[in-house]
Amino acid sequence: MRDKTPTDSAAPGDRLIRAGAVVFFVGAVATLVTIAPLFLGTTPFPTYMFGLSMLMGVGFLVAGAGVLRSVAAGRRRARAGNQPS
Repeated sequence: MRDKTPTDSAAPGDRLIRAGAVVFFVGAVATLVTIAPLFLGTTPFPTYMFGLSMLMGVGFLVAGAGVLRSVAAGRRRARAGNQPS
């Protein structure tokens, strides 16, 4: 056996990391759309677009929470493997 972890198994925190990445990229696109009128000289977008730009930070926090959850699960797994019999 080369590896004990199947390649198709999802570790704890993987969904949070993926969801955080999606939210981050939506926020990144909203940020680009929001600042584009400043460079193009057109009328600025409504205020809610600036709120959508905050999704970058929210996505970063969600992905960070997923990483921390994954690390905590790995530490629990390692601790369970090192228990004396």
